[in-house]
Amino acid sequence: MRVGFAGLGRMGAHMVRNLSRAGNDVTLWNRSIGKAQSLAAELDCAVANSPRALSNAAEVIVTMLADDPSSKDVHGGSEGLFAGSAQTYVEMGTMSPDHIAWLAKQAPAGTRVIDAPVSGAIQAAADAQLVIMAGCTPEEAAPLTPIFQAMGKETRCLGQSGSGAVMKLAVNSLIHGINQTLAEAMTLAEAAGISPETAFDVIEASAACAPMLKYRRPLYLNEAEHDVTFTVALARKDMEVTADLARKLGTDMPQGLSTLEILKKAESEGYAARDMASILNYMREHKL
Repeated sequence: MRVGFAGLGRMGAHMVRNLSRAGNDVTLWNRSIGKAQSLAAELDCAVANSPRALSNAAEVIVTMLADDPSSKDVHGGSEGLFAGSAQTYVEMGTMSPDHIAWLAKQAPAGTRVIDAPVSGAIQAAADAQLVIMAGCTPEEAAPLTPIFQAMGKETRCLGQSGSGAVMKLAVNSLIHGINQTLAEAMTLAEAAGISPETAFDVIEASAACAPMLKYRRPLYLNEAEHDVTFTVALARKDMEVTADLARKLGTDMPQGLSTLEILKKAESEGYAARDMASILNYMREHKL
């Protein structure tokens, strides 16, 4: 299949590698052209000079972008993706359902927009073990099965447009809540004289351990020695979008709002570009 891919960040680059290895004819575009050129040389694939050119080169466009504004910029305008001739647009970044509705409204007649965000960290992206949350029916997802199978271990079809975006926000709010609670639990144990390694050993062996704690253990125990996988700024963005959605739907998220406030404070104190695991260090620095 001819696939155009826009957004070659920490996750996107691995997803592209898996699409290429699965035999798809991949064309790349990225705001930082050097990233696209470097990855294209590695995979022996083409680079488009604009989103419109990317769309003209592909049947299906996959975007893995950071937020609503960046997605709007890439899709809209005279040189945007929607100015090209692709027939299907799959947004796999973490977006608001309002933005997905905007994409569906702005898409050219006869084309489809599917929100299909993913759950899984960088290693899951590299290993094609992502869980894909698709805002469509199984029948609508069927033509995209080879693409989804190249990148993920499982695709969950949630029925209607925007439902993938909602489910991703729900999942991420849980993840960021676990991250915050882990930081609090660790600082409590450390304050009583228990070493970080010992405390984490016990948490990891307990009923409270989520999979993300296991694979993120190195970051929690020695953040500075490991590459950033998910920044505090992105976590704050996720929780802001989630809080806005909760307000619109009339649901209460007291723990989510508390997590958001801590993320905002950490970001304002220089943590924005640090991994979200750094919230443990933030909590250590803000004892009563």
